[in-house]
Amino acid sequence: MIGQAMVLDRKSNVSIRYVEATAESTGIDGGSADVVTAGQCWHWFDRPRATAEVIRLLRPGGKLVIAHFDWLPLAGNVVEATEELIMQYNSDWHFDGGIGMHPQWFPGLGEAGFRDIQSFSYDMDVPYTPEAWRGRIRASVGVAALDEDAARRFDGDHAELLSARFPSSVLAVPHRVFAIVAEHNR
Repeated sequence: MIGQAMVLDRKSNVSIRYVEATAESTGIDGGSADVVTAGQCWHWFDRPRATAEVIRLLRPGGKLVIAHFDWLPLAGNVVEATEELIMQYNSDWHFDGGIGMHPQWFPGLGEAGFRDIQSFSYDMDVPYTPEAWRGRIRASVGVAALDEDAARRFDGDHAELLSARFPSSVLAVPHRVFAIVAEHNR
């Protein structure tokens, strides 16, 4: 991803310094950021340690922005059917049935001294061809964790499911954007 970003930087004639590090210990100078963003990743972190690192990085009055973009399994839709199929192959997967909102993150931010915590969400349909949806699902942790043979069988069953139950050339897959914006004054 960094390599691709550098290609885009050259095309746009901008210079950005990239740092590879964990969210819990970036090695970046303290007090050097007005904004820290976490897109599609806050659930993976050791949140108390990542929050402490964000506080260390922010200048006074700096903001943390946490954003998520999740598909929505609604009754009878392609997401629900796909999640049911994933569960048949990977019963250890625990990201099914999501609502695309993460209220469990608010208390930790408040306890860490963040104030003026705001959130918003909105829903949108994302168009996928059946092939693109299959690719998206193959990359998801529920399928990526499977061995090669199981992943191949899953993908075949997924293709059959889409053809039989959702025979459109474009699937409107509902998603929810959810974000938290919080300010820290240290």
